Amino acid sequence: MAYEPRETTLNYFDFDGLEIATTRPELLAACVAVAVHPEDERYRGMAGRTLTVPLFGHGVPLITDPAVDPTFGSGAVMICTFGDKQDVHWWKQHNLDLRKAIDRQGRMTGIAGSYAGMKSSECRQAILDDMKRAQILTRQEVLEQRVGTCWRCKTPIEIMSERQWFVKIDPDAIMKAAREITWNPEHMFLRMENWVSQMEWDWCISRQRIFATPIPVWFCSRCNEMVVPAEEDLPVDPTTSRPSHPCPGCGSTEFVGEEDVLDTWMDSSISVLNVTGWDGTSMPPLFPAELRPQGHDIIRTWAFYSILRSVALTGSKPWDQILINGMVLGEDGFKMSKSRGNIISPEDIIEKYGADALRQWAAAGAATGSDIMFNWNDVIAASRFQTKIWNIARFVLLQLERKPYSRDAPIEAPADRWLMARLSGTVREVTAAMEACQFDRALKALREFAWDVLADNYIELVKGRLYSDEKERDGACRVLHATLDTLCRLMAPFTPYFAEECYSHLGKGSVHACTWPEPGQQDPDGLAFGDLLVRIVAELRRYKHEKGLALNAPMGRVAVFSSPITDDGGDAGRALNAAFEWHAEPPKLEKVPSELKFNMAVIGPKLRKDAGAFMKAARALPRDLQENPPNELDIGGRRVPVPEGAFSLEYRYLEAGEQVDVISVGGVTVTIHTTP
Repeated sequence: MAYEPRETTLNYFDFDGLEIATTRPELLAACVAVAVHPEDERYRGMAGRTLTVPLFGHGVPLITDPAVDPTFGSGAVMICTFGDKQDVHWWKQHNLDLRKAIDRQGRMTGIAGSYAGMKSSECRQAILDDMKRAQILTRQEVLEQRVGTCWRCKTPIEIMSERQWFVKIDPDAIMKAAREITWNPEHMFLRMENWVSQMEWDWCISRQRIFATPIPVWFCSRCNEMVVPAEEDLPVDPTTSRPSHPCPGCGSTEFVGEEDVLDTWMDSSISVLNVTGWDGTSMPPLFPAELRPQGHDIIRTWAFYSILRSVALTGSKPWDQILINGMVLGEDGFKMSKSRGNIISPEDIIEKYGADALRQWAAAGAATGSDIMFNWNDVIAASRFQTKIWNIARFVLLQLERKPYSRDAPIEAPADRWLMARLSGTVREVTAAMEACQFDRALKALREFAWDVLADNYIELVKGRLYSDEKERDGACRVLHATLDTLCRLMAPFTPYFAEECYSHLGKGSVHACTWPEPGQQDPDGLAFGDLLVRIVAELRRYKHEKGLALNAPMGRVAVFSSPITDDGGDAGRALNAAFEWHAEPPKLEKVPSELKFNMAVIGPKLRKDAGAFMKAARALPRDLQENPPNELDIGGRRVPVPEGAFSLEYRYLEAGEQVDVISVGGVTVTIHTTP
């Protein structure tokens, strides 16, 4: 059921001397009482009176109830069976009569008198016309209200009074079991708690439908005794079969089968017992289950009724943990539906980008339990990531197959130790995220490692070693094989097809039959040294770019000072086409003033036509004033203020008399010898 905003009419009319305001005059035939607030002075002393219902003539009591809103309408409300849920509460609370004015076809019943057989909308207008003729309709107002409607066709829903089957609910026992379950995410438990605390009646398990599980009950045609089949006779359809024994009450053999069927959740709620091997008597051998995955929209149905059923039949919780997923929304941010025209077919996505890209989108699109809005760009990004990793895998496999290498080669180079330390950290991060059901976090960690660490840094750093025939190549091949193997295992839950294809080139069997990877030993020194090495190489690449040099252009001699690394195995030099030196001691640099650098963005707007003379005067200043500019400069006999940030003195560095460029990376000094 959905609630829709509707514009309706609030009708005021004379109800045996009281003014009543109602939007449902067609329910007059079902009126069983008139209620007012106990502290409403307008109706002081009137409780207990019997009022005559206009047009229909039957008497109803005037009662008081604190739930009546004295500010709405006239402050007096008629209670009908049933206009809304509040009517149901009042009817039960005050033990009122039951009058059924609308049947299952939405037409008025015999108690509506001359209006019998009319649709409720037709009856409403007919009664208003008769009220006008009887001169009891005093006024009408336009009213905005929310009306319960069918979620699919938007037809207003009427509350019917029908005999139903119920299962008794024990809220305390259900909540005890619910608290023993681990909820992912945790806040979803509040939905269960709120639902149970606000329940107003037991579980109605009967439905008036055609197709569903039959309720196995007969009623004796003579004495109306209820007859249930023996357990060994189940399942039965009481509408097509008969009891195996006469009525125990009167001995009759004439029966009427129950035509109502079971609520679908009566079937679904036993699923956990069924899959864990329940035989109907003893505790299932695999019970409770480890995990229930489901959507947040059915917490109050599937989750609630499964817990209720398990507690009732076994006295135990149904699962150790429950994983709540969100709903998929269209690109417009609304729930996908045909009426909105925002449905995206999974087949269309898979045909264009593959199933693995779709799975990545679903895993990375939102935090666990949150709704996820479909976005083609996210799918495209996932597809590009797979292409990137496939290209990495092809490169790695080519290097592994190019020349035999020792699988037992020592892992000693800082770059190799760094990659293994980063891989170990990624395994820890992904494992922790998966155990916490934070799939977006797990996939984010995988992407960052594969793209940033492996592709953009490590491979670029060790390419020179891989292309060589030196024995140090074996260490890089060993760590690349281990890394690709681990990546396939970590990515298998997200990209099963990609992981299987990639793994098939590494080993025998299926990646999905492999164990989950274990993190290696922590190597804080290897991690720190590798981070520094990668940063130094990145800064030097940026330096080459700023100088207009190609990345593979010769760079000359590079010296690193105050470094904890004394040997990188030649990786940095090969990656930058430079002669690298590593020094533990600090550099011996001479800082020499070079030239003034003027900030024209400041000078131009401030000085305009005086800018040229200002710069000439600044160049003529002694070095100490160029380092610490004065407040004013003399320009042709005029004192001109020096704008803040107008110029600064640049320096050059000399090492043993040779000019060098200097950059600083994490407290380490790097000198670049620019002279041939």
